[in-house]
Amino acid sequence: MTDNAPPPEDDRTRVVSRQAPQPVTGGDTAATVISAGVTSLSNVPVTNPASSTHEAGLLPVGSRLAEFEITRVIGQGGFGVVYEAWDHDLERVVAVKEYLPTSLSTRQNDGTVVPLSERHRETFDLGMRSFINEARLLAQFDHPSLLKVYRFWQERGTTYMVMPFYRGDTLREALVAIPAGVDESWLIRIMDGVTQALGVMHNANCYHRDIAPDNIILLEGSGRPVVLDFGAARRVITDKTQAITVILKPGYAPIEQYAEMPDMSQGAWTDVYALAAVMHVAVCGRAPPPSVARLLSDSYVPLAGNDILRQRYSLKLLQAIDAGLGVRPEQRPQSMAELRAALDLEVGHSIAPTPRTQPPSGARTGGNNSNSNANAATVIGGKKAPPPAPAPGSGNSGAGKGKAVAAIASIAVVAAIAGGGWWWYQGRTAATGDDVAGGKGKATDITTAPPPPQQDIKVTTAPPPPPPPPPPPPAPRTPLESLQSLAAGAAPGFEVTATAKKPEVNIGKDKLAFEVRSKRDGFVYVFLLSSGGEMFLLFPNLLDKYNKITANSALALPRASWPMDAGGPAGTNQFAVLVSEHERDFSASGVQNDGVFPQFPLPVLSALEATRGTGASPLLGKPTCAPGAPCNDVYGVANFKIVEK
Repeated sequence: MTDNAPPPEDDRTRVVSRQAPQPVTGGDTAATVISAGVTSLSNVPVTNPASSTHEAGLLPVGSRLAEFEITRVIGQGGFGVVYEAWDHDLERVVAVKEYLPTSLSTRQNDGTVVPLSERHRETFDLGMRSFINEARLLAQFDHPSLLKVYRFWQERGTTYMVMPFYRGDTLREALVAIPAGVDESWLIRIMDGVTQALGVMHNANCYHRDIAPDNIILLEGSGRPVVLDFGAARRVITDKTQAITVILKPGYAPIEQYAEMPDMSQGAWTDVYALAAVMHVAVCGRAPPPSVARLLSDSYVPLAGNDILRQRYSLKLLQAIDAGLGVRPEQRPQSMAELRAALDLEVGHSIAPTPRTQPPSGARTGGNNSNSNANAATVIGGKKAPPPAPAPGSGNSGAGKGKAVAAIASIAVVAAIAGGGWWWYQGRTAATGDDVAGGKGKATDITTAPPPPQQDIKVTTAPPPPPPPPPPPPAPRTPLESLQSLAAGAAPGFEVTATAKKPEVNIGKDKLAFEVRSKRDGFVYVFLLSSGGEMFLLFPNLLDKYNKITANSALALPRASWPMDAGGPAGTNQFAVLVSEHERDFSASGVQNDGVFPQFPLPVLSALEATRGTGASPLLGKPTCAPGAPCNDVYGVANFKIVEK
């Protein structure tokens, strides 16, 4: 699959900066996007949002926000932009993060940020409340290894927060700079600070849920670790067409982040797993196998049994990593205190929570608060420096470059583990004994005659029957069966029809087109299982997000702005059209938003299918409803196919 589309919008703003301010350059490009290897999106103009600060709607250098003067743009993400700024009152460099969701808002000539339209206002406001919660959350904590927020306020129709301008390298970069492997005492000192910081969060009932080497910075000079990027702690919101989901890193996310099972809730043990995965990378250079794959067949090899690693690292460290990487939550240390004990760190040292009861001095707040977790922007600046030799009581920072690998959004696992366990059998033999009781109501005759001489009696018993073989596992559902099973829960009377304009098309000549009708109002979602064997959410997509349909009206897709050519390979393209009363969130389906068309990786879909039992198709997702409002999951489904030849 070839995809030249712009990258998806992340729900975090994160940048690593070590260079002097550089002008942002670029221009419009024309992208040719090939969907599914089967259909192509031709000559779609794509604007580079970073082509200039003016085009991107960013504040120009020299702008003033209260006592802060913008000196340069550090980076921009889907929800916000981070500036380097000079604090004129305290005469220091700071980082200022501005709430500026590019898909929902625009900046007017007077500098005010406004929603793109009234249709976007509700989501824009919801996102801003989440942004404010982010600042309030971080302002609670006062720990040297947790990201700080100096102040936050509302102005110009949006919200700002001010943070330290951290200088240093991420742990990922430090590890890259030490290819021969890290020293245990160096790693333990980093884990000491990180576990303390996470313990403070956990004692306030807040969980990070996105711990990874690129989310820990080692400060320049001291090497002190600081936990960054609270992206997975923020409330997930929807932009009225497409879920903006937390992005999980498959080597670090435990199974409960892919699951919504009663016995797999998230908690402190969730961060324990991710931190153990970080240590796994540090000692052997690679992340452990993805937890979702370990459900079916656990390929994890315990580090404690590795003779080579045991020559370099203590058995206690290796066993602590193995314990932290237990697949199921109950198999791991349940708290940071327990993990610290396993690492032989002083239990309870500096872990007591120290949340501030008031916002930081000088904070000005505004907007409504929602009871949701929030994420923190990550701003890293400074110069690259080689890692200093480890010294007692200090950490280390390294040089190099690393890039976070974002992967699967949170995947719902809705049944018990299949294929990853074992069957056992315990035979029992019947008890034997002598019957000495007489008939009912009769006395038992007892003789005093001496017993006969004992004789050796050889007793031969038949071997117990072999244990029954385990029942064969159910045949795995195919991707086509996953697609077709969407219709199993459709509501009676919610009639949906979908018709291909041409049921058979010629590769390289014809275009793929179809029409959708529904007897009820709703939101349209179109799934495609391509002839190339890939599963996509064809609509809505990055270029066409408005997916509402009116009862008894026709919706022609694809729209004229993104025509789809029959691009092969030869075969059948299977489609499913779902019209839902409510908008839907597919983050629990393993969707990956790394192109114009969100994709469902088939290995992940297969793993979910193997564990769902008789539940709904993983592709169904979940309805999104306003808090406290009734949320009946009502939808209709239609299927059709287009053959390419």
